[in-house]
Amino acid sequence: MFTHVMLGADDMDAAKTFYDAALGALGIPEGVVDERGRLIYAHDGGRLLITRPINGEPASCANGGTIGFHAKSPEMADAWHAAGLAHGGTAIEDPPGVREATGGRRLYLAYLRDPSGNKLCAVHPVRA
Repeated sequence: MFTHVMLGADDMDAAKTFYDAALGALGIPEGVVDERGRLIYAHDGGRLLITRPINGEPASCANGGTIGFHAKSPEMADAWHAAGLAHGGTAIEDPPGVREATGGRRLYLAYLRDPSGNKLCAVHPVRA
């Protein structure tokens, strides 16, 4: 359904430090900066791009928006959360743990805000 997700950031160095650590904990390779100065992460056919806003205005986070990253285990979600906290992220929501989702599903969730304020979540489906 999605080809990519793009987020804005004013401090590209802080963004790279945060995302290299947090996404690295999920097994995603370090980001690459392209000729336009965009930070790009590519993994399993998906792409996450971080860029300074092209209109020159300050970056801002989406109110109500969340980007979820697949974690292969609860331990991987915890490692993502810890790496993000250690590299400029902020813990939000409840602490990482199992939550009841719609349709009787159970998910292990860990939430952070990146250094630009974007809301992120590591998600692992819990098998019954």
